[in-house]
Amino acid sequence: MSILSITGIEPAHAAKVIESLHQLLADFQVYYTNLRGYHWHVRGPQFFTLHAQFEKMYDEAAEHADDIAERLLQLGATPENRFSQYLQKSQIKEQTGVSCASEIIPQILDSLKVLIAQERKIAALADEAGDIATGDLISDLLDEQEKSVWMISALLG
Repeated sequence: MSILSITGIEPAHAAKVIESLHQLLADFQVYYTNLRGYHWHVRGPQFFTLHAQFEKMYDEAAEHADDIAERLLQLGATPENRFSQYLQKSQIKEQTGVSCASEIIPQILDSLKVLIAQERKIAALADEAGDIATGDLISDLLDEQEKSVWMISALLG
Protein backbone atom coordinates (compact mmCIF):
# COMPACT_ATOMS: atom_id res chain seq x y z
CA MET A 1 0.00 0.00 0.00
CA SER A 2 1.42 3.40 -0.97
CA ILE A 3 1.44 6.47 1.23
CA LEU A 4 -0.54 8.42 -1.37
CA SER A 5 -3.31 5.82 -1.47
CA ILE A 6 -3.84 6.45 2.23
CA THR A 7 -3.52 10.26 2.14
CA GLY A 8 -5.74 10.61 -0.92
CA ILE A 9 -3.33 12.71 -2.97
CA GLU A 10 -3.50 11.81 -6.65
CA PRO A 11 -0.10 10.37 -7.75
CA ALA A 12 0.04 12.45 -10.94
CA HIS A 13 -0.48 15.66 -8.95
CA ALA A 14 1.91 14.53 -6.23
CA ALA A 15 4.62 13.91 -8.84
CA LYS A 16 4.62 17.59 -9.79
CA VAL A 17 4.79 18.66 -6.15
CA ILE A 18 7.57 16.14 -5.48
CA GLU A 19 9.64 17.35 -8.43
CA SER A 20 9.34 20.94 -7.25
CA LEU A 21 10.16 20.01 -3.66
CA HIS A 22 13.34 18.28 -4.89
CA GLN A 23 14.27 21.55 -6.60
CA LEU A 24 13.53 23.54 -3.46
CA LEU A 25 15.60 21.16 -1.34
CA ALA A 26 18.61 21.61 -3.63
CA ASP A 27 18.15 25.38 -3.56
CA PHE A 28 17.91 25.41 0.24
CA GLN A 29 21.00 23.26 0.68
CA VAL A 30 23.14 25.60 -1.44
CA TYR A 31 21.58 28.64 0.25
CA TYR A 32 22.42 27.12 3.64
CA THR A 33 26.04 26.52 2.65
CA ASN A 34 26.38 30.05 1.31
CA LEU A 35 25.03 31.44 4.58
CA ARG A 36 27.62 29.41 6.49
CA GLY A 37 30.31 30.95 4.33
CA TYR A 38 28.96 34.46 4.86
CA HIS A 39 28.93 33.80 8.61
CA TRP A 40 32.55 32.65 8.56
CA HIS A 41 33.91 35.28 6.19
CA VAL A 42 32.03 38.52 6.89
CA ARG A 43 34.26 41.45 7.87
CA GLY A 44 33.78 45.14 8.52
CA PRO A 45 31.96 47.53 10.82
CA GLN A 46 28.76 45.43 10.94
CA PHE A 47 30.64 42.22 11.77
CA PHE A 48 29.05 41.46 15.15
CA THR A 49 25.50 42.04 13.95
CA LEU A 50 25.86 40.23 10.62
CA HIS A 51 27.91 37.33 12.00
CA ALA A 52 25.13 36.57 14.51
CA GLN A 53 22.36 37.13 11.95
CA PHE A 54 23.94 34.81 9.38
CA GLU A 55 24.19 32.08 12.01
CA LYS A 56 20.50 32.49 12.80
CA MET A 57 19.68 32.39 9.10
CA TYR A 58 21.69 29.25 8.36
CA ASP A 59 20.18 27.48 11.38
CA GLU A 60 16.72 28.31 10.02
CA ALA A 61 17.71 27.21 6.50
CA ALA A 62 18.95 23.86 7.84
CA GLU A 63 15.65 23.35 9.66
CA HIS A 64 13.70 24.21 6.51
CA ALA A 65 15.76 21.79 4.42
CA ASP A 66 14.93 19.07 6.94
CA ASP A 67 11.22 19.96 6.79
CA ILE A 68 11.28 19.79 2.99
CA ALA A 69 13.07 16.42 3.03
CA GLU A 70 10.56 15.06 5.52
CA ARG A 71 7.67 16.27 3.37
CA LEU A 72 9.21 14.45 0.39
CA LEU A 73 9.28 11.28 2.49
CA GLN A 74 5.65 11.84 3.50
CA LEU A 75 4.77 11.98 -0.20
CA GLY A 76 6.52 8.66 -0.80
CA ALA A 77 9.65 10.17 -2.41
CA THR A 78 13.32 9.85 -1.48
CA PRO A 79 15.05 13.16 -0.80
CA GLU A 80 18.45 13.68 -2.38
CA ASN A 81 21.35 13.94 0.04
CA ARG A 82 24.35 14.28 -2.28
CA PHE A 83 25.74 17.78 -2.46
CA SER A 84 27.09 17.08 -5.94
CA GLN A 85 23.48 16.64 -7.07
CA TYR A 86 22.34 19.78 -5.26
CA LEU A 87 24.98 21.80 -7.10
CA GLN A 88 23.78 20.43 -10.45
CA LYS A 89 20.12 21.09 -9.71
CA SER A 90 20.14 24.29 -7.65
CA GLN A 91 19.22 27.61 -9.20
CA ILE A 92 21.24 29.26 -6.44
CA LYS A 93 24.94 29.16 -7.16
CA GLU A 94 27.51 28.54 -4.48
CA GLN A 95 29.49 31.52 -3.25
CA THR A 96 32.88 31.53 -1.62
CA GLY A 97 35.24 33.99 -0.01
CA VAL A 98 32.77 36.87 0.02
CA SER A 99 33.49 39.00 3.07
CA CYS A 100 32.02 42.44 2.38
CA ALA A 101 28.47 43.09 3.57
CA SER A 102 27.80 45.21 0.48
CA GLU A 103 28.36 42.06 -1.63
CA ILE A 104 26.78 39.54 0.74
CA ILE A 105 23.43 41.27 1.28
CA PRO A 106 22.49 41.47 -2.44
CA GLN A 107 23.47 37.80 -2.84
CA ILE A 108 21.16 36.85 0.02
CA LEU A 109 18.32 38.87 -1.52
CA ASP A 110 18.95 37.17 -4.89
CA SER A 111 18.79 33.77 -3.19
CA LEU A 112 15.57 34.68 -1.38
CA LYS A 113 14.10 35.77 -4.70
CA VAL A 114 14.83 32.31 -6.14
CA LEU A 115 13.43 30.52 -3.08
CA ILE A 116 10.27 32.63 -2.99
CA ALA A 117 9.59 32.09 -6.70
CA GLN A 118 10.04 28.34 -6.30
CA GLU A 119 7.81 28.30 -3.22
CA ARG A 120 5.05 30.19 -5.02
CA LYS A 121 5.20 27.57 -7.77
CA ILE A 122 4.95 24.76 -5.21
CA ALA A 123 2.06 26.48 -3.44
CA ALA A 124 0.10 26.52 -6.69
CA LEU A 125 0.94 22.88 -7.43
CA ALA A 126 0.04 21.83 -3.89
CA ASP A 127 -3.27 23.67 -4.14
CA GLU A 128 -4.00 21.94 -7.45
CA ALA A 129 -3.15 18.58 -5.85
CA GLY A 130 -5.28 19.20 -2.76
CA ASP A 131 -2.05 18.83 -0.76
CA ILE A 132 -2.86 21.04 2.21
CA ALA A 133 0.15 19.91 4.28
CA THR A 134 2.66 20.94 1.59
CA GLY A 135 0.73 24.16 1.10
CA ASP A 136 0.98 24.92 4.82
CA LEU A 137 4.71 24.18 4.86
CA ILE A 138 5.30 26.47 1.91
CA SER A 139 3.06 29.19 3.34
CA ASP A 140 5.15 29.21 6.52
CA LEU A 141 8.37 29.46 4.49
CA LEU A 142 6.99 32.32 2.41
CA ASP A 143 5.85 34.21 5.48
CA GLU A 144 9.29 33.97 7.07
CA GLN A 145 11.20 34.81 3.90
CA GLU A 146 9.05 37.78 2.95
CA LYS A 147 9.66 39.14 6.44
CA SER A 148 13.40 38.57 5.92
CA VAL A 149 13.29 40.47 2.63
CA TRP A 150 11.56 43.37 4.36
CA MET A 151 14.08 43.41 7.21
CA ILE A 152 17.13 43.11 4.93
CA SER A 153 15.74 45.86 2.71
CA ALA A 154 15.36 48.05 5.80
CA LEU A 155 19.01 47.41 6.60
CA LEU A 156 19.93 48.73 3.16
CA GLY A 157 17.92 51.89 3.74
